Amino acid sequence: MKLKYLHTMVRVKDLEASIAFYKLLGMEETRRMDSEQGRFSLVFMAPPGQSDCPVELTYNWDGDEGLPSDSRHFGHLAYGVENIYDMCAHLQENGVTINRPPRDGHMAFVRSPDNISVELLQIGDRLDPAEPWASMENTGHW
Repeated sequence: MKLKYLHTMVRVKDLEASIAFYKLLGMEETRRMDSEQGRFSLVFMAPPGQSDCPVELTYNWDGDEGLPSDSRHFGHLAYGVENIYDMCAHLQENGVTINRPPRDGHMAFVRSPDNISVELLQIGDRLDPAEPWASMENTGHW
């Protein structure tokens, strides 16, 4: 039996802030659907050239009082990056907290504006430990 990945859906409270966050990760909007009747928007974000691997941002126009919550049951999104140190520096320079720094040159965690945990993994071999990451403590949880 074949199985094909379609997308991951996350509910968002501030659509523009969420789009900006995923753009910082290097993603682009690949598709959008606005439903007047249902009063919601679906925005699909994916890495360039990988429109078949999107995250669907679901935004309810009338708000969603449950967001952001600490939805640990969700788990996390995971993306491979070419240089974990450069990506973390880029995110940090743009106001994103690095919750679990890439001390090992391999893995880091951040959270979106809607409290979605995002895992970043170094593509290929681990990078050699480097500062400031090697001695940076965790912030919050991931």
